Amino acid sequence: MASQQITWDLSELFLGVTDPKINQAITQAAACADMFEEKYRGKMAGLSAGGLLECLREVETFDAKISDVSLFSSLAFAADMTQINTQAFNDRISKFEAKLTKQLTFYSLELSGLIKSNPQLIDAPVLANYRHMLQRVLRRVEHQLSEVEEQLIIEKDQFGVNAWEELQSKWLNTRLFEVTVLCEKKTLSYGEANGLLSHPDRVTRESANRAIYGLLGRDGEIFASALRSICNDWVTVTKRRKYASFMEASLINNDIQQSIIDGLLGTIAEGAVGYRRYLKMKAKLMDVPVLSNYDITAPLPSMPEQKFSFSQAQTIITEAYNNFGSQYAEAVREMFQKRHIDASPRFGKRNGAFCATHYNGKSGYILQSFNGTLSDVFTLAHELGHATHDWYMSRNQTRLNIDVPSIVAETASIFGELLLTDLMLRSAKTTAEQRALLCLVLDEAGMTAFQVTARVWFEQALYESIVKEEFLDYPTICQHWTRARNRIFDDAVEWLPEMEAEWTMKPHYYMANYRFYNYPYVYAQMFVYALYERYMEEGAGFVPKLIGLLSAGSSKSPEELGEIVGLDLTKPDFWRNSLKMFERFVVDLEKIM
Repeated sequence: MASQQITWDLSELFLGVTDPKINQAITQAAACADMFEEKYRGKMAGLSAGGLLECLREVETFDAKISDVSLFSSLAFAADMTQINTQAFNDRISKFEAKLTKQLTFYSLELSGLIKSNPQLIDAPVLANYRHMLQRVLRRVEHQLSEVEEQLIIEKDQFGVNAWEELQSKWLNTRLFEVTVLCEKKTLSYGEANGLLSHPDRVTRESANRAIYGLLGRDGEIFASALRSICNDWVTVTKRRKYASFMEASLINNDIQQSIIDGLLGTIAEGAVGYRRYLKMKAKLMDVPVLSNYDITAPLPSMPEQKFSFSQAQTIITEAYNNFGSQYAEAVREMFQKRHIDASPRFGKRNGAFCATHYNGKSGYILQSFNGTLSDVFTLAHELGHATHDWYMSRNQTRLNIDVPSIVAETASIFGELLLTDLMLRSAKTTAEQRALLCLVLDEAGMTAFQVTARVWFEQALYESIVKEEFLDYPTICQHWTRARNRIFDDAVEWLPEMEAEWTMKPHYYMANYRFYNYPYVYAQMFVYALYERYMEEGAGFVPKLIGLLSAGSSKSPEELGEIVGLDLTKPDFWRNSLKMFERFVVDLEKIM
């Protein structure tokens, strides 16, 4: 990879944290909130369909005013958490958003009351654009509290669970790790050390794992305190909001039914034997009796190390998307042209990868630590899928219809990975390259569908412990982690003792009021497998169907989105059929071994 820093251009938002336009936007947003409060507080119960339409449009106008400031703050902070001015700016905007949220808490409460008393409004022709959004409001009604209680929750989260989330993120991105890389000791940032977890040299991979998780484990009780507090907080919130289970809030947020998720997780549990079959095949390919944990996603030793420049990644990914449809690749081309991608690893940069929606700009922003590996190319293809989803829905939906649940949000991203897979398999010059690609695809799918399911079981176990009045200290949490992990891997993998601390670095567990973050990824992986099967059957005729699905944003339920492409999620065998694509990849690998 070239040494040139690949950073994003945020000037479409603001020129910097001292840009005077930021204060102007904040002033306008505050004034807009005051006017909205004066106009609607205590008066929404009497709104007609036409009056509600006007109210919803004003909400969208307000969101547009504040969203760019909020987005700029989060992006600037994610790019470099070490800068004092960026930290202070992020803190300022966080407090401002909390203030506005408290001020406008009445809106969601009064809207819920209006829809509960007048459910016929949902089907009013004038509100057709917001029909499904209002259906989702009705589902939340029974779990909302009084305005004062809702405000108190915002206040306690601001310096409570939110602070634990910030601590976990800062810890990872302000620590240095001692890693032996090809027999040379190096001191690396988390992003750099994490990039070595898939290094072709086995000893280097082991060293990176021991360095990262060993250091995390030494501060294990700190992370245990954080997770224990967050989980106990959620137990209290669940009781207060009268959720039937600790997962119900997540089901509501994801616009899905428990029965569909139960069927999904049950299918994955049954299919884990197929994943273990692949892992044992990979052990043979790596010439080891059994895989170690640092081999699970490692490249095959027989394959020469593939290094990609960022420019090469751009070319390959654009071609893969263009093969599906020239129009479909437009968002990808635009992301590179506008320099909306921050790809260089550096100290203080947020770990992981994400794509943030820029609705006003009909675009998005991607953050990634690109180290030039094949896996990094697939990660970039994944995030560009999110940008493609943003591109279509921001052009076809109003703001209240881009609240896409997590189970839907991963659709275009995983589809993009499969497009890249197809291109690279066709372009492979040798059987060794095909093997390496199939292993990468199976590694990624195995992580997304199988390993992530173990994380769901882990989280369920935490709440079961609390209900049983067990104390969640570091060893206890580690036991829950390894027990859930072993339900998937069984005897197919041997684990370093340091890996009991693996849960500490998963940011999803530290998010305020966002429990059960993980199963949507399992859902998306399996749903996209079904989508891709349809694409293989229908060819070019499938393209407008997928575009229609993405363009719908959150204006339709996941079940309705399935209907657009001819899929029925409620069928008992739906998930088993989706699993067949993973199994077919395993068979393809067997044929060329």
